[in-house]
Amino acid sequence: MSEVIQLDNSDCSYITANVSNSHNDVVAFEMKFAKDITVAQLKSKLEILTGGCAGTMKVELYKGDNLMTSLTNNDAKLGFYINCDGLRLHVVDTFTSFGYNENETVEKFELTQDQYEQRTNSVRNFLKQNRLGKYNEEEMRQMEEKRREQAEEVQKRAALCIVESRCQVTVPGNPTRRGTIKYNGELDGKTGIFIGVQYDEPLGKNNGSVGGKAYFVCPPNYGGFVSPLSVEVGDFPPEEFNLDDEL
Repeated sequence: MSEVIQLDNSDCSYITANVSNSHNDVVAFEMKFAKDITVAQLKSKLEILTGGCAGTMKVELYKGDNLMTSLTNNDAKLGFYINCDGLRLHVVDTFTSFGYNENETVEKFELTQDQYEQRTNSVRNFLKQNRLGKYNEEEMRQMEEKRREQAEEVQKRAALCIVESRCQVTVPGNPTRRGTIKYNGELDGKTGIFIGVQYDEPLGKNNGSVGGKAYFVCPPNYGGFVSPLSVEVGDFPPEEFNLDDEL
């Protein structure tokens, strides 16, 4: 099910997102977009960056490797779909899926690396000429430094998440939740470290299991796995709600 990302952002006019492309070897690079442009206008801007066609272009929104939604309404404002930095716009050119019978044999058009390098109208050449993406050494160095600093911060925060410690979890777009740490480590099929938390209230997504594997045990909807960056360890006693005192 598609999920629209609407989170608080200190910059109320622009968002910064990485842009990746499905049909060439260009790595994701960071771009800044006004939130009041339409999806159709966004696609026109992405034409130059990706070499795709706005008319047959599909734009998907990712958080890490997780698909959040597709930007299907060309008349909608970009801010309707995304209102925070750090996400990724993935461009898929669907042109190849139109205009032919799937049962027909179509000769595949291919270029050698040397032939592609010699083309002056290619996406790669455009990026080289304008020093964008992986062809901007300073930009790539900054991105790598940012990734390194984030990885170090994740390791540092994970070291504080001792099992059975009380904690408070803050994830953008969700209410702040309190609970007890029950797991600290990797998850099968996932990249990075995750903290398993048993919440004080049924505000989680599971019972301590993911993909059929149990990492800890708790009642249904009391468990969740989050990034160490979302976890604050401390003296967080369970909150008490006295309904008798409410009017």
